[in-house]
Amino acid sequence: MTPIGFRILPRPTPAVDAALLAAYAELGSAQISDCMNRLYGIVGLRPLHAGARRIVGVALTVKTRPGDNLMIHQAISMGAPGDVIVVDGAGETANALVGELMMMDARNRGVVGFVVDGAVRDADIFAAGDFGCFARAVNHKGPYKDGPGEINVPVSVGGQVVNPGDVIVGDADGVVVIPAEHAAAVLALAQKKEADEAVAKEKLLAGTYTKPWLEKTLAEKRGGAK
Repeated sequence: MTPIGFRILPRPTPAVDAALLAAYAELGSAQISDCMNRLYGIVGLRPLHAGARRIVGVALTVKTRPGDNLMIHQAISMGAPGDVIVVDGAGETANALVGELMMMDARNRGVVGFVVDGAVRDADIFAAGDFGCFARAVNHKGPYKDGPGEINVPVSVGGQVVNPGDVIVGDADGVVVIPAEHAAAVLALAQKKEADEAVAKEKLLAGTYTKPWLEKTLAEKRGGAK
């Protein structure tokens, strides 16, 4: 039996449907977050890739000792098209956990991005390319390769629990995590919200936009006072 600290677990099944992931690519992280009552977002990480292009995929999770990327290398070797490698590095930024060579390896396997609660390096390469990279910091100092670490276990990244197989959407506003079992329901809610916002924008341009909820909310908060 593999000891705790070096487990490599199988991917969860069934996987999230590819068509569902494609639909999420049309939705912003802010709208998705609103539809989950603003509870399922990663905070403290910033996009480092060109144009903060939106990335959508499923989480291949890694929990690693701060400053060590042994198991991140192994996760990349397991990577498949549509994966986002989500790394719990405990928020430690003293050593970069990924860089250009690891990015090239991951991209060649179809991985669409890194989400790293820690530091990365080769920031100029990420900034010039379209491979998604969200991280807490940049640091030129490289990592160690000793372990321990685990793959496809629940991790905590930027205050958010991420389970292997969860849907990851990241863009200029940050990263949201949609639990796999709720992905279809949240998609429907977010699509409706996008449609409602499109109508609101049309009304704003036409000068006909109103806020019927505002007076009601103020009255409730003020105890009915006018």
